[in-house]
Amino acid sequence: MKVVTLDIDRLGHRGDGIADTPEGPVFVPLTLPGERVEVAREQERARLLAIRTPSPERVEPICPHVGLCGGCALQHWAPAPYETWKRSLVVEALARAGLATEVAPLLPAHGDGRRRATFHARGTGGSAPKGRDTLAVGFAGRRSHAVVAIDACPILAPGLDGALAAAWAVAQELVPLAKPLDLQVTATETGLDMDVRGSGPLKPDRVAALAQIAGAHRLARLTRHGELVLQREPPLLTMGRARVALPPGSFLQATAAGEAALARLVMAAVDDARGAARAVDLFSGVGTFALRLAERVRVTAYESSAPAIEALNKAVRGAAGLKPLAGEVRDLFRRPLLAQEMKGVDVAVFDPPRQGAEAQARELAASAVPLVIGVSCDPVTFARDAQILTEGGYRLERVTPVDQFLYSSHVELVGVFLR
Repeated sequence: MKVVTLDIDRLGHRGDGIADTPEGPVFVPLTLPGERVEVAREQERARLLAIRTPSPERVEPICPHVGLCGGCALQHWAPAPYETWKRSLVVEALARAGLATEVAPLLPAHGDGRRRATFHARGTGGSAPKGRDTLAVGFAGRRSHAVVAIDACPILAPGLDGALAAAWAVAQELVPLAKPLDLQVTATETGLDMDVRGSGPLKPDRVAALAQIAGAHRLARLTRHGELVLQREPPLLTMGRARVALPPGSFLQATAAGEAALARLVMAAVDDARGAARAVDLFSGVGTFALRLAERVRVTAYESSAPAIEALNKAVRGAAGLKPLAGEVRDLFRRPLLAQEMKGVDVAVFDPPRQGAEAQARELAASAVPLVIGVSCDPVTFARDAQILTEGGYRLERVTPVDQFLYSSHVELVGVFLR
């Protein structure tokens, strides 16, 4: 590793500054285009040592852990150029796939902050805050499995107040006898929901101790690998006209504002279609879109997680004013909904994981569904799936990028396809 001075030319798709050198590009985290920096370089990666010439777009980060914690890559960038760059990730992904369409301005959707977080807990030799010199609870470091111990995070929603204290308490009980822990915490309307992973089987006295901790920190529910330890109240969230009891560790949009923004875009496309009577929601989760779609049309929702479908169907039974909605367990990667099964469907919504929905996109491309709405957290896999749909006769009308992962390179989007 050697110390060198570099000029940052551009930003990579993960938010790192890139210096183009005769030997090839060098990636330098926490830098901006136009900056001259001193770095410790090792091949194509470098560690920032000093900023010799700062960019006029550089701002002061809001968190003291920037540079250590791997969670935020771009707190040091002014909002306007940051938003332009983030939108460009979508524009460039579509262009590489040969897709020409209207891309709306980036829609901010951080809202009150992240309502779910996964904390990591590791035994440590002394990097934790004072009084906790054998334990670190926080987030993973930048490109590292080491844990950066924290007591607060400024991008978390107020609903997660108390989550870190509860995570520290649970970790202090378990880390001495367990492998490294992951503690997933979700803010719900009835309190914090925590699922602990990595502890291994626990003896009854440990389970009892965890139940006491959960009670002391007023958790709505504490589970271990999905198994119930203590539940004071069901962890509930409102989606449209329904209230959903979340399964342990279930997927949820990162921010309440992000969920609302994505849902508004989906419902606006449905309303524009006019006359739609039947919809399918593919990769439905617990019903983020299905429960809202059912306010307008008859819906069948498909999802591989049986607990998610059970929660969706239970929510439907407790809701008023919805059209018929049925949730079915189906692995759409192995058994995509076939084109012939979508006969008579007016609207198809698909919201797959990061890897996209290639197999399902091929069946949609072969279908006669008039309106397809794609929701994605990865512009590259969305562009691939969109290309399949356009080759099958669809027209990509518009794409709206949504930013619920503030300060990161992750961007959501909603794309509307018409046959």
